[in-house]
Amino acid sequence: MSYGSPQWRDWVLDDAAARPFFVQAWEAGINFFDTADMYSDGASEEVLGRALKELRVPREQVVIATKLFNPTGKSPNERGTGRKHVRHAIENSLRRLGTDYVDLYQIHRYDRTTPMEETLDALAGLVDEGKVLYLGASSMAAWEFTRFLYLADRHGLPRFVSMQNHYNLVYREEEREMIPLCREEGIGLIPWSPLARGFLAGNRPARGAGETTRARSDDFAHNLYYQESDYRVADRVGEVAREIGVNPAQIALAWMLGKEGISAPIIGATKPHHLEDAVKALGIQLSPAQVKRLEEPYQPHAVLGFS
Repeated sequence: MSYGSPQWRDWVLDDAAARPFFVQAWEAGINFFDTADMYSDGASEEVLGRALKELRVPREQVVIATKLFNPTGKSPNERGTGRKHVRHAIENSLRRLGTDYVDLYQIHRYDRTTPMEETLDALAGLVDEGKVLYLGASSMAAWEFTRFLYLADRHGLPRFVSMQNHYNLVYREEEREMIPLCREEGIGLIPWSPLARGFLAGNRPARGAGETTRARSDDFAHNLYYQESDYRVADRVGEVAREIGVNPAQIALAWMLGKEGISAPIIGATKPHHLEDAVKALGIQLSPAQVKRLEEPYQPHAVLGFS
């Protein structure tokens, strides 16, 4: 989401500015790249495709994930997960990515205007054609995801193998149902916004917009976070970070990486140290006491991030 066109969001990096991050990521051993057809109106997929081609990354060594659901045009047929849009969306994504298949194809949200059976059957057709290897989903209610799994099993269709859900230290409602469900069913968890869109990186002054361009202009984040208990959690992250001698982002990621069932947090990097922090977080082992301190100030939230 961080790469594509600054005309889409003013904090997004264009093709030239994004390229060094792909080099840095690949050299650090990162081989999983997640995008969506809606990011920068498709330009994000184009940036990813060109970067992997110029890096001469062997296709069998890289995992490409993209998504469909959000509007990509003005007509009713250019949105959702109905059969017709699924057909056109994958063809457009493959063209922009410059590849003949996607490793992980995800429904960005649950399309309540389309029967689940239709969505599953349409996606299964892409698997049968070899255009998609695996299927995934993103934020929805646990009962909805359970029904998708049930219907796939009932009709002998490919199951969703991953859930990209909203999860971080200041939004932990997924611990109630979705995360236990995924652990029980063997579904990989690849949470989005593990740093709460930068809120847990230590650059959000209390009751202020923040220091970065994204902090000031990301209205979506402003609707998700910034309640008083969120700041108390962020303070605890800062305290533990100072004790260990690392920065807050590494602590927030280390906390998530220590949770059972988490396959890979989805991070967005717009500065070199963002990737460096993500890699360094792999080497941090938090003690049970530190985990308790980080989690203690949390207060329940209304459901956030499903729309």
